[in-house]
Amino acid sequence: MPTTTPLRVAIVGAGPAGIYAADILSKTDLEVSVDLFERLPAPYGLVRYGVAPDHPRIKGIITALYKVLQRGDIRLIGNVDFGSDLSLEEVRRYYDAVIFSTGAIRDADLNIPGIDLDGSYGAADFVSWFDGHPDVPRTWPLEAQHVAVLGVGNVALDVARILAKHVEDLMPTEIPENVVEGLAKSPVTDVHVFGRRGPAQVKFTPLELRELGHVPDVDIVVYPEDFDFDEGSEEAIRSSNQTKQVVKTLTDWTLRDPSELTASRRIHLHFLHAPHEVLGEDGKVVGLRTERTELTGDGNVRGTGTYEDFDVQAVYRAVGYFGSPLPDVPFDDVAGVIPNAGGRVLGADGEHIPGLYTTGWIKRGPVGLIGHTKSDAAETIRHLVEDLTSAIEAGSLTGAEVRDPQAILDRLESDGVPYTTWEGWELLDSYERSLGEEQGRERIKVVPRAEMTEISRGVTARA
Repeated sequence: MPTTTPLRVAIVGAGPAGIYAADILSKTDLEVSVDLFERLPAPYGLVRYGVAPDHPRIKGIITALYKVLQRGDIRLIGNVDFGSDLSLEEVRRYYDAVIFSTGAIRDADLNIPGIDLDGSYGAADFVSWFDGHPDVPRTWPLEAQHVAVLGVGNVALDVARILAKHVEDLMPTEIPENVVEGLAKSPVTDVHVFGRRGPAQVKFTPLELRELGHVPDVDIVVYPEDFDFDEGSEEAIRSSNQTKQVVKTLTDWTLRDPSELTASRRIHLHFLHAPHEVLGEDGKVVGLRTERTELTGDGNVRGTGTYEDFDVQAVYRAVGYFGSPLPDVPFDDVAGVIPNAGGRVLGADGEHIPGLYTTGWIKRGPVGLIGHTKSDAAETIRHLVEDLTSAIEAGSLTGAEVRDPQAILDRLESDGVPYTTWEGWELLDSYERSLGEEQGRERIKVVPRAEMTEISRGVTARA
C-alpha cells in the first residue's frame, strides 16, 4: 500500500496476545513497523509467570513466541511501564495506532465475610510467587496443614497440585529455588477444592484433571453425595466431549475402594458447596463455612440453607482473573476489560476512538485458551488494517507526529528509563539457563527485577 514511510504501531503488553497481534500485523499488506512494549524486562506474560512449572507442555508455547520475536522485524522494548514511563498522549505522538494487550493479572473479588482475613489469599498472587514473578515477595506463608481452594477451573487445580505435591517431584521442573525452600517446609496434608455447582459444570480440562490423579503420594478424594446430575447436566454431557471426559474421570474416582487411599497427602474435590464465609479467630483463618447447594434443572444451583464447616487454616480464591485499568484508556470496572467492538476501543459515547485497539484478556475477559488468543488477535488486526487502509485511501490519516524509530528510544533514555531489548532478553535467558545447568535443572528464573534489568542491558559481568 503506498505510504511515504511505514506506518508505526505500538503494542502494549508482550504476552501471547501482544506477540500474536504483532506477528499477524507484520504479515499483512500494510507497510508497518511494530514496537512491542512490556512492563517487565522479559517477554511472554502469563505463559512465563502464570503457568505452573510442572506443565512444560503449556510452557512450550514460549518456543513459538520466541521464533516470532527472534525474526527481528518486531522490536521489543521492555521494562517500560505504560502510564508511568510513557503516557498515552506521548505514545500517540510516535505511533499511528496503539494496541493494548495487557491481559488480566489480578484476582477477581469474592464478596463473602472473612475473605480479607490473614491466611486468605488470591490464587493469582500465589501463582506469581511459585512462578518467580520479579515483582512479588520471595517468601510465602506456607503454615497451614489443611487448605481450602475456592474454584473449579485449571488455576484451582494448579494451586491445589503445587500445594499438595512433594517438592522433590517438582525438582526436574524450572521451579525457582526460593519456592523449593518454601514448599519443603510446608506442613500441608489436605487440600480441599470447592465448587458451588455439580461435576458436570466444572471448568477443569480433561488432561489437567487426569494429570491430578498421577501425582505421586497424593490421593484424590471425592464424595458420592456431591454427585448429582439434572437435565442441564445431562445436556452438557451429551453436547460436550470435554465435559463427558471430565465427568467420567470424576465418577471413576468415586468407585475407588477407600482402602486404596493410603497416600500421605490428599486433594479433596467437593461439589455443590458454595463458599459462604471464611471463619476467623484473632484475625486469622481457622475454617471455611459452605452452603450445600442443589441443581435447579438447568445446570444452575440454589442454596439449601444447610451449612457445613471445614477446619482449614488457609483459603485460596481461584474464582477468576480480572483486568486492570490503564491511565487515560477507557475501562469497564464491572467486566474488567477495555470497552471495545471487535478490538476497536470505544469511548464513553460508544464510538471508536481512532487509533486505539485492544486484544487478549483485557479485550474479552479472562476466558479461553491460547488458541482463542490467536483468533482474537486476528480479529483486532483485521479491523485495525481496515481502518488504517480506509484512512490512507481517503487521505485522512492523522497519526504519528514523529516517525523516526530511534526517537522513542531517545525519549526513554533522556528520562533515564532503563529499557531492555530483545538482545538483552537473550542475555537474561542465557544467564537463567546457565543457573539451571549449574544445578542440573532446566532453568532457575527467579531473578530480582533490578538484576533482570542489569543483565538485560549488559551491565553486570555475570551476563
